[in-house]
Amino acid sequence: MITSTSEYAQQVGGVLALVSAGDAEGAVPGLLALAETIDDHWSGEGRKVVNAVRDADRPFRTALLHHLASRYHEFEQSAAVRRRIVHLLDSLQGPDLVEGQPRDTRAALIRLAAEREVQYDTRQLVRLAELELAEGRDLPGEFVALVRRSHLMLWNGSGELGSLVKRLPHPVLNPGEAWSDQALADAGELGDVWQRLLAHTATATAARPSAKWDRTARSLIDAVGPETLRQRVLPWLTLVGRPRTHPLVPTYYGADPNHTLDPCNANALRGLTWLLALLPAHAETARTLGTLVDTCLKKVQGLGPRNPKVANAAVNALARMDGEAALAELARLTTRVTYKGTLKLLDAALDTRARALGLGRDEIEELAVPAYGLTDVGHARYAFADATAELRVEGSRAVLTWKNAVGKPVKSVPAAVRRDHADELKELKAAVKDIDKMLTAQSERLDRQFLARRTWSYATWRERYLDHPLVGTLARRLLWTVDGRTAGYADGALRTLTDDPVTHGTEVALWHPVDHEPAHIVAWRDWLERHGVTQPFKQAHREVYLLTDAERATGTYSNRFAAHILRQHQFHSLAAIRGWRNKLRLCVDDEAPPATRELPQWGLRAEYWIEGEGDEFGVDTTESGSYLRLRTDQVRFYPVDAPENSAHCCGGEYRMWLRDGADPVGPIPLADIPPLVLSEVLRDVDLFVGVASVGNDPAWQDGGPGGRFREYWTSYGFGELGQSAETRRALLARLIPRLAIADRCTLEGRFLQVKGELHTYRIHLGSGNILRSPNDQYLCIVPKSAAGTPQSGYLPYEGDRMLAVILSKAMMLADDSKITDPTILSQL
Repeated sequence: MITSTSEYAQQVGGVLALVSAGDAEGAVPGLLALAETIDDHWSGEGRKVVNAVRDADRPFRTALLHHLASRYHEFEQSAAVRRRIVHLLDSLQGPDLVEGQPRDTRAALIRLAAEREVQYDTRQLVRLAELELAEGRDLPGEFVALVRRSHLMLWNGSGELGSLVKRLPHPVLNPGEAWSDQALADAGELGDVWQRLLAHTATATAARPSAKWDRTARSLIDAVGPETLRQRVLPWLTLVGRPRTHPLVPTYYGADPNHTLDPCNANALRGLTWLLALLPAHAETARTLGTLVDTCLKKVQGLGPRNPKVANAAVNALARMDGEAALAELARLTTRVTYKGTLKLLDAALDTRARALGLGRDEIEELAVPAYGLTDVGHARYAFADATAELRVEGSRAVLTWKNAVGKPVKSVPAAVRRDHADELKELKAAVKDIDKMLTAQSERLDRQFLARRTWSYATWRERYLDHPLVGTLARRLLWTVDGRTAGYADGALRTLTDDPVTHGTEVALWHPVDHEPAHIVAWRDWLERHGVTQPFKQAHREVYLLTDAERATGTYSNRFAAHILRQHQFHSLAAIRGWRNKLRLCVDDEAPPATRELPQWGLRAEYWIEGEGDEFGVDTTESGSYLRLRTDQVRFYPVDAPENSAHCCGGEYRMWLRDGADPVGPIPLADIPPLVLSEVLRDVDLFVGVASVGNDPAWQDGGPGGRFREYWTSYGFGELGQSAETRRALLARLIPRLAIADRCTLEGRFLQVKGELHTYRIHLGSGNILRSPNDQYLCIVPKSAAGTPQSGYLPYEGDRMLAVILSKAMMLADDSKITDPTILSQL
């Protein structure tokens, strides 16, 4: 690495001398070393080298092309030098340089080209292919894949490149992806009809299949057999998203092609989902399509969702399928999907089913939840010859246990079951995974029901909730209102606060603490604790946000959650999960509406005003230009049909867009907002801040870029507690005396104080940040991204990750003399 200007100039001069002398082989090491020095940014003095190479005579450039291509495969696939060679070759593009190259150089160039996602100089691609074909050689499948991708992705991909694509019909899929390699191998083994079937799937270039496409598909399905097709295709789809079998060279900008889907193969995937929609309904088909939606909507850095069009095709296939399993997948996905285009398709599919059955949308979502083989609420038993399997829902996950012929528990599946009941075992294990997914989805759906104004008749509620084999495991851990009386489930029956059974009723609703006196709420918290009930989310301990004096003074807006700095993409995902609509802020000259949650049942629209934070591209934004962080402002309420507000993405005043002579509509006074609505909306906003604030990041004690956020980080990370943190504090006050480290822990204001062997520590109850003695020195401990709740005995609810972080930090610091992590030790 060059460390001074003079050394850099000397290196440039040495390469220029070699180019001038026509020493192509000798110039290669110098060019690669210089590329490493300047990180492939050929500007300034480096531009002189590029110009010299381009101006050199053809024999030199031809020889340089030969030596660069020959050296490419000497390096590991992950080596940065491979990318440098690719960039150097970009300066040597041209079909004339391919002419006269020896066969081994052409082969090297073809292998090198095949490791790129796209080739921008298509002339060389065409000439390489023509020379190989003229000599009677087949082109490698990976090179054919590059030709197809370049034709598809480039605006100038027609002409000669388009003609070449038509001359290269094989392989029928692009190799290099795990699923396509398996499909090609199977088709080669099974014969010509499978080749024609795969070729037909590759023609799926529209959003939905035409009648003609379906007719051809049905004839191919008949030729191979519906069940045979299902058994072959489903394993292919389970491989989608796996690491590429033929890695591609990452580019400097945009998404890494190794984390995306081949755009040509994406058409074939869409076609495969269309084929599956024509088969008889099957639970495994629905399950696989649902997983495909999840896989294709997974976020990829620099791109967003991996491939929405394949996800949308899978949703459309589920919508066309009959049966309980397909409907269940649609309902599950509706609670999990945040990508707007796919969510719109899911909503349309469920609305269509609801209309066809003459039901409401809420009802179809309730009826869509299958039992997954559970015979009682949260329990099922299966006999396999001499062994027995027991499936039990414990909390928010399914657990499968086994007993042998004499009833003794065993840790693994008995060998006889694996041997003689492989299909049943496969379906049972799939049911466990399905239950875990559906439990998460149903918990989130129920958590959003507080604002739905939903009520049930007693009989309907018992059938769809309390006694439902799956949903019952959640409903029996919640509180309900039966004809105005609060009731919870314990000891095999629905009971009142005094444990009197509730055996009948007329109308049932989900209980919310905003409607009750504090003493009543505390009494029910005690009841849950007495019966050992852990709720699937905060209900009895749910935060209640009442109107403050400051909000009465402002009248129409709340500043309770203003002036925070949030990580934009994390906020965006959370907002979508909680039913808010939001538009990512880009650092461009454009406007965007606030984050909004529409509440049609109440005739209201809630708004959270936000703006992009910062103005330095690449520091305050991603490579694609979206802001990394947001600055927050007011929360307001408007009539649900009021014209939309918007503001510049980079900041500025919000104003209402008025069209067709419409009159402006003012915000609704907060005092006129129903307490339940106000509380739930502010709770959502508190969640956004509590999770997405940069103040929660223990590694940001330096204040982030340029130290700009140091003051905010300190004020948030160690400041006054919000409502959710106050709830956490109240719980810790009851929980700490039961901990093994109780004698080392005390609650002091905003902190949990922990006395260790080496130091005394104070853990902030809002952010989880730590100060240690002496002098309140900051201690940076970054929790694992999937930190679980430690074994601390009974907890009254699930889902508070910060509580788990605080407890895990407390337990570690109480025994600080046994800490072995070098990063933590260096701070102690």
